[in-house]
Amino acid sequence: MVTARSRSSRRAASSSVSCRRTKPPGKAATKNATAAKKQDGLQEEFASPQENPKLPNVLLIGDSISIGYTLPVRERLSQEANVWRPAANCGPTTRGVANLDAWLGDRHWDVIHFNFGLHDLRWMPVKDSSGSDEKVVEAPQVSLKDYEANLRKIVTRLKKTDATLIWCETTPVPAKSAHRIKDDEENYNALAAKVMREMGDIRTDALHDFAKSKAQQLPANVHYTTAGSEQLADQVTASIRSALTLRAATAQ
Repeated sequence: MVTARSRSSRRAASSSVSCRRTKPPGKAATKNATAAKKQDGLQEEFASPQENPKLPNVLLIGDSISIGYTLPVRERLSQEANVWRPAANCGPTTRGVANLDAWLGDRHWDVIHFNFGLHDLRWMPVKDSSGSDEKVVEAPQVSLKDYEANLRKIVTRLKKTDATLIWCETTPVPAKSAHRIKDDEENYNALAAKVMREMGDIRTDALHDFAKSKAQQLPANVHYTTAGSEQLADQVTASIRSALTLRAATAQ
């Protein structure tokens, strides 16, 4: 039987960045409004760009929100950079830790724009053995404590690439979004900001506030309309372009 985690156990599972939580709605999530295009059997967002060896390489790491803005970002930067992404939804930080080496491969990266969060804060059935009887409860897929630890592992690995790193804030969770709690991303973003600040030399794409005020989001859903993904792409492109410009100037 699935039961809500008690307030005390939730408090213990959280790090110093915490909030009051209530169980999120469990209805099935609406699919992303941006239809996946196919290219030779591969979703177009996952396909390799038309690479120009004279241009710098940019890697986008993120979940379905980033998949939604991948193609417009690639188009906007087509004369400035080769924009790549893993052929996958990068999901929570646990998936990032497990797959980061494969995603990075042996390519030289100039800029890496990365995000994790919406899948970490998604509530899932988990086994709780803290008491005398093991039972199934609902909890975030990745607790704040583990989120912090995983982000530190990810950033440590990314720094070894010598790329300019851009942490992208997690976009808003609206009310009644399936398996998520409204505004829970603010707790994960606050913790991520702490990690990036402490680990140093990491730029931040303030996509959260931009999305909240300027991007068209689906009702009761973390995903965006096609127009909304285009709007997010404007912000992400500007963030990457700024990093590329600074990197080029520093190299001279």
